[in-house]
Amino acid sequence: MASITSSSSPNIYNHTYNYNNNNPTNHNHKLNTIKTRINWSRLFISSSNNNNNSNSNNNQQHELTRREVILKSSELAVLASIFHFSGSKPNYLGVQKNPPALALCPATNTCISTSENISDIVHYAPPWNYNPQEGRGSKKPVSKEVAMEELLEVIKTTKPDNFTPRVVEKKDDYIRVEYESPILGFVDDVEFWFPPGKKPLAQYRSASRFGFGFDANKKRVKALRLALEKKGWASEDTF
Repeated sequence: MASITSSSSPNIYNHTYNYNNNNPTNHNHKLNTIKTRINWSRLFISSSNNNNNSNSNNNQQHELTRREVILKSSELAVLASIFHFSGSKPNYLGVQKNPPALALCPATNTCISTSENISDIVHYAPPWNYNPQEGRGSKKPVSKEVAMEELLEVIKTTKPDNFTPRVVEKKDDYIRVEYESPILGFVDDVEFWFPPGKKPLAQYRSASRFGFGFDANKKRVKALRLALEKKGWASEDTF
């Protein structure tokens, strides 16, 4: 896939986030509190795992990801009843005009996009084909409209990490979904676009509004892809 320059979406790398409280000092204090508590949780879990490993090498320890630390921390659960970190929708979402494509990712590891260059192993993700030639494309292909309905059904019934999907925008060739975490209300923006042309492709972009996405975006996309494969879809490549 050809690389898309950042000039197609100039606001990607310089955007800011807004919160429900209008006082920026309060926002910084809240975020710093969250980060501090997360760091202490990581140290505690790491220390506990090391002690368990020293007591018994035969016991298999569950390796907690950083997102699991956030979701499972009892302290953060208490904070969740006070704060709600949904953030605001980034103003660069949607199909870019020049060239037509979904936006590139910011310089974080909490975003993947089919618009990225294939050499970008952090941010690139391959598009999906809803009429693969090795499958139903050569036998009983479906229309773009049917493919979009299949995608919407999978979105509504697939909930990786127990994030709640909410379809907030739907056009003839575009779908935008907000995934909200069960604790603290973090929101990830996920877009799907069916570009014009003869090839039956679906492009997508999944990004966390805050820097706590970690592998959630790849995990979400993989879960959606596996569900779509049962309907006859296929990925153009692996990642």
